[in-house]
Amino acid sequence: MKVNVYTLEGGVKGQVDLPKFFEYPYRPDLIKRAVRVFQLNRVQPHGVKYRAGMKVAESWGPGRGASKMVPRIGESSRGGNIPNTRGGRAGHPPTTKKVWKRDINKKERRLAKYSALSATANKAMVVARGHKFNVELTLPVVVEDRFEEISKVKDAIEVLKKLGVYDDIVRASVKRVRAGHGKMRGRRYKKKKSLLIVVNNKDNVLKGFKNLPGVDVVRASELNAEILAPGTHAGRLAIFTEGAIEQVRGWKE
Repeated sequence: MKVNVYTLEGGVKGQVDLPKFFEYPYRPDLIKRAVRVFQLNRVQPHGVKYRAGMKVAESWGPGRGASKMVPRIGESSRGGNIPNTRGGRAGHPPTTKKVWKRDINKKERRLAKYSALSATANKAMVVARGHKFNVELTLPVVVEDRFEEISKVKDAIEVLKKLGVYDDIVRASVKRVRAGHGKMRGRRYKKKKSLLIVVNNKDNVLKGFKNLPGVDVVRASELNAEILAPGTHAGRLAIFTEGAIEQVRGWKE
């Protein structure tokens, strides 16, 4: 499969053959499994405090005309301790002893990455994911290695406009208020994912692109299923440099 190689001015420099990893079949089941493993392995163990809700309460016992199964606080009839009482402990609360870690086979993880990578070359899937770009572009967008010399935001924006992908940055910049109680817990807004920029050396290029909304800059060696398919949804709009394509070509199956 051949794609165009674009210059920083938006012109076509030539063509390049994509590595075989861009031709793997789409496996949403493996992608979802791999991404879920990455998410669970980042979870910090959390749970309720030891003896939370366990007040000083004792059962009245028989002969009082009330349930002897409900502990009472002092001489009052107010119940305590058990889950169906006010202020009592939770029924089955989360505990820090829960094991969140999940494992995945090496071959499954690799196949999930290759499947998500091939989805970046599928224009229909990229459009279905909601990305905005010039439909005349060949996907993934491959640019010359001079792209890695960009270190200023204004230069980065100018190049993205010439390539025809800046509309996706505008799409990701729109704030959306989160539904539910998360908006009261320091995560009021949800961020959209935009461009994935894959380079050979990200030391300079990171300065120009890291603050653009939804943009991720990674080396080819850092790619995984979650970066290529955020939220388990494959088909991310990606920009590869020529050097990054050659790095991908050297992967092991």
